[in-house]
Amino acid sequence: MSIQPEQHGLHKLSATTLVIAALGVVFGDIGTSPIYTLKECFSPHSPHHIDPTHDHILGVVSLVLWSLLLLVCVKYLIFILRADNKGEGGVLSLMALASHGMSETLKRRAVIVLLGLFGAALLFGDGIITPAISVLSAIEGLKDGGLLGTAPLDALEADAWNHQMQWLIMGITMVILIVLFSVQFLGTAKMGRFFGPITGLWFISLGALGASHLVKGPEILAAFNPWHGWHFLMTGGHAGFVILGSVFLAVTGGEALYADMGHFGAGPIRRGWFSLVFPALGLNYLGQGALLMHQPEVAHSPFFQMAPAWAILPLVLLATAATVIASQALITGTYSLTLSAVQLGYLPRLSIRHTSEHARGQIYIPMVNWMLMLACLALVLAFRTSSNLAAAYGVAVTMTMLITTILFYFAARHLWGWSVLKTLPLCLVFGTIELAFLSANLVKFFDGGWFPLAVGAVIFTVMTTWATGRRLVRASMEKSSLTQEMLCESLKRRPPISVPGTAIFMSSTGGRAPIALLHSLKHYQAIHQRVIFMTLITEDEPWVPPSRRVEVESLDEGFWRVTGRFGFMQKPDVPRLLRQCANHQLEVDPNKATFFLGREIIIPSANPGMARWREHLFAFTSKLAQQPATYFQIPIGRVIELGQQVEI
Repeated sequence: MSIQPEQHGLHKLSATTLVIAALGVVFGDIGTSPIYTLKECFSPHSPHHIDPTHDHILGVVSLVLWSLLLLVCVKYLIFILRADNKGEGGVLSLMALASHGMSETLKRRAVIVLLGLFGAALLFGDGIITPAISVLSAIEGLKDGGLLGTAPLDALEADAWNHQMQWLIMGITMVILIVLFSVQFLGTAKMGRFFGPITGLWFISLGALGASHLVKGPEILAAFNPWHGWHFLMTGGHAGFVILGSVFLAVTGGEALYADMGHFGAGPIRRGWFSLVFPALGLNYLGQGALLMHQPEVAHSPFFQMAPAWAILPLVLLATAATVIASQALITGTYSLTLSAVQLGYLPRLSIRHTSEHARGQIYIPMVNWMLMLACLALVLAFRTSSNLAAAYGVAVTMTMLITTILFYFAARHLWGWSVLKTLPLCLVFGTIELAFLSANLVKFFDGGWFPLAVGAVIFTVMTTWATGRRLVRASMEKSSLTQEMLCESLKRRPPISVPGTAIFMSSTGGRAPIALLHSLKHYQAIHQRVIFMTLITEDEPWVPPSRRVEVESLDEGFWRVTGRFGFMQKPDVPRLLRQCANHQLEVDPNKATFFLGREIIIPSANPGMARWREHLFAFTSKLAQQPATYFQIPIGRVIELGQQVEI
């Protein structure tokens, strides 16, 4: 989840403290990749593997190192982190930057928005797979490290033993996941202070394990020569190409570096990466390669086989802690992504709880939490091993990375004014690498790669259906409503009965008379002494400062128009907004005013708009939306809701 440093006191912390804190939030996903990356390349248990020969090991390690260098160091750390949307990062922030800077047709802008939404939808799939594969791969260290004993020599007994071990590992994994999701309501603020030091110890351990084997096989340092990776691709045939899908596992956390930029800013992320994370990852991959060159028989689990026997159990425990932290970062990132989608109008209003009084970005979304948990548990039961899950991992992340490159091109060209000669070659290099990874991952489509795409397609359909449905509802309501000025003139000519007090009518269509007011006049034939038309607008930026938060306009005697503006990372707070109106000659006590809200009851019809099944989907999702009064934090007991059937 994203927090602006300058708004939450993080700027007061020392640079070292920020770097340590960032370790536990930003680098958890990419930091646990060494557990399974080379294992999936060479393990005989992996559905797509190659023999651990000298040339193969040198080629694969070279591809891993240069993937980290080009995609993470150059693309994300040097270029993508420049796409700072007022402190926030991530595909939705980049989408807002890219579309905001465009002056072309609305059709082309719509393409940019759809790309951003699809990239965000794919990240939901990533949020499901990452906790499952990360925790499962760590717990498998109990078996791979020999802590659960060794398989019997008899083939039948060995099969039974392996089956039992598999269910034991799955059971432990599921218990950990259930506990992890069950404590999310506490908020990351209470757990976050421990994340940095644990993750720091994890990276130090990665580097130490790698260095201990690197000194025994320094010939693996030749992997820094990119020719070995290129030669492997050119001579490896189809198998060599497919291995790219497993090599990509090394950079799957790269997108999180940008998505979580709002936590601590680009500076601490860059310092943490170059000073500790990248050296530790590089050393560990080199160490695993050196180990495999001398002991190819340990290809089934090169990571855990790097440790001496006495250190395997502590390493498994540390790996489990690291994967839980990585999962925590993905879970909270999914909350943040959901909040952005809700605020931008692509998902219905969900129940969102703030878990910290000091950090507004620390949130908990119950519905998303439990859906993620059930999906993760289902994945563990369905795929059973991390090798099987690895087949489902990578497709969604690669597509999101490719979408990020495309959006970055438009942001650089139209917002920052970069020339084509500066922008196009850069994006072509990144895009070509990502297309190669995507093609290799698509080979695994029927082995599980379909899953994140299916999740992404469902989320994308829900988001576009919700946005289109809300637009149709607004269009339908505007047809039967007056402008606020026309209403004031009409009431001046034929004034109804005036009752004391202040009435606040919430309206989603600025400038139009709220349907709730028209219904109130129709039924009560009376109106309050003071009427306020309130419209809340979500801007294409993460944070709107208090100076631009509220606009107040006097329409006529007793009639006011209030417009509140919020960023897509801010939750609307109507009482606070009303208190700010005092600075504009409008004093309102939210605990004494009466709030009138319109509730639309969606009726699917044969009218032109959406396909009938999408209309039913929109009607269903509208029932999941949180009560407006709760979402806008309106005082309990001060709300009157008036319903209206709307055909779309």
